[in-house]
Amino acid sequence: MAMVDLSRNGQGKPVTLADVAIRQGISLSYIEQLIALLKKGGLVKSTRGPGGGYTLAKQSDAISVSAIIDAVDDITPRFEIDDPMTANARQLTDLLWQSVGDIISAYLETITLADVNNCQLCSKQDVVNVTMD
Repeated sequence: MAMVDLSRNGQGKPVTLADVAIRQGISLSYIEQLIALLKKGGLVKSTRGPGGGYTLAKQSDAISVSAIIDAVDDITPRFEIDDPMTANARQLTDLLWQSVGDIISAYLETITLADVNNCQLCSKQDVVNVTMD
């Protein structure tokens, strides 16, 4: 929500986090934490002083939803199982959810911030191509 807000309301000029917090109904302290992570991830940049605030570090069509999530989310552990017959149920279900997460991540990699701003999500027909064996 904060990235969409910066994209829509920034238009190349800095946006204050206080304004984002008010428009989005999110606490300022929470947005500050998110923006710090987004800045560390190279997705936003800051301008200091009067009239300062935050802008996108790249064009909105060059920022994927996946990149935004990756910047603010913890890294999911990867599991490898040598012998599925000796794996416990927890390992197997963790692998299942990891696979689901991989499919979602691949899809979100195709969606950009510009797509979200332009309501282009419904036109994405290639959502997921999964074959069942």
